Amino acid sequence: MVGTMHAWHAVERGHEVVQIERESEARGASLRNFGQIWVSGRAGGEELETALRARELWEGIGARVPGLGFRANGSLTLVRTERERAVAEAALARPDAAARGYKLLAADEARALNPALRGDFAAALWCERDAAVEPRTAQLRLREELRKSPRYTFLPGREVRDVVGPASVRDDHGDVHTGDAVVLCTGAWLGGLVRELAPELPVRRVRLQMMQTDPLGEPLTTSVADADSFRYYPAYRSPELDALNAGQAQPATAAAHKMQLLMVQRADGGLTIGDTHEYEHPFAFDTVEDPYDHLTEVVEGFLGRPLPKVRRRWAGVYAQCVDTSRVVHRERVRDGVWLVTGPGGRGMTCSPAIAEQTANELGW
Repeated sequence: MVGTMHAWHAVERGHEVVQIERESEARGASLRNFGQIWVSGRAGGEELETALRARELWEGIGARVPGLGFRANGSLTLVRTERERAVAEAALARPDAAARGYKLLAADEARALNPALRGDFAAALWCERDAAVEPRTAQLRLREELRKSPRYTFLPGREVRDVVGPASVRDDHGDVHTGDAVVLCTGAWLGGLVRELAPELPVRRVRLQMMQTDPLGEPLTTSVADADSFRYYPAYRSPELDALNAGQAQPATAAAHKMQLLMVQRADGGLTIGDTHEYEHPFAFDTVEDPYDHLTEVVEGFLGRPLPKVRRRWAGVYAQCVDTSRVVHRERVRDGVWLVTGPGGRGMTCSPAIAEQTANELGW
């Protein structure tokens, strides 16, 4: 998605663009995510500013490309205990709370906003600025729109192997592509040419597990998170979070797999649910069931009903800056060649703004 958004901005600014994709269609983290445009948990400052700008760009692009499935659905982070509620109240006291659209709702107010939440919780932190798109099809729909321009060319099934001169690369078909700028948006691919160009790259890989269900049979009108997301997202860092961590342990499975609940309804009515975080290499080659059991229990508790049949389970890997306060790693690696990688779990959310910033910095 980061690469496609760079192509989008370049075409919008009147440039000719060749987009080279290693596979016939992207199969990485850009598809294996929630499709969330997630503002609520972002760190204050640059990260929040990037997410808010990306949210604005997503809405504009979504109006032009309805197939993205953009919807300003907001999110509810559900709390059950007084310690969890205290973290939500601390978030409301942030100086940027209004920019995020934060509001603390009583349980009946949250159910009025999202009637599918018939289960057990005490209150909810509402974030009005959160939104969603359809991750499995967003790139396809964007590319269909890009192909309407005679200045856009898509070359799938090709891998860039060498930098052969200023703003010039050779692919594995032996073809050389030369322009005014080359932008390498390599996702979680950090070996091969990337290692040759940036051997000390301050980026790591992170693995996650997720799942998707059959249709729920009713609308889930907002995205949903649980209070474990407070432990994961930097916006919630506070003395109240320290008290939560000290006084209310995560369930053993959630702690072992560094879990939070995030849940979004897809256009077909199914639920995308996750996720875990694994940081130590080598990553497992298989998925494990305990996290799925934990997520099922949490979701059923909030919905007050059994979860629909799980249709798909998957693992994904994304690239994240080692300094997690950095939104993205952007580096000039050769004359006319830039590497843009490491947005971490922000890739879907922030990609339009990341690409816009590259375009601005390069003077497109």
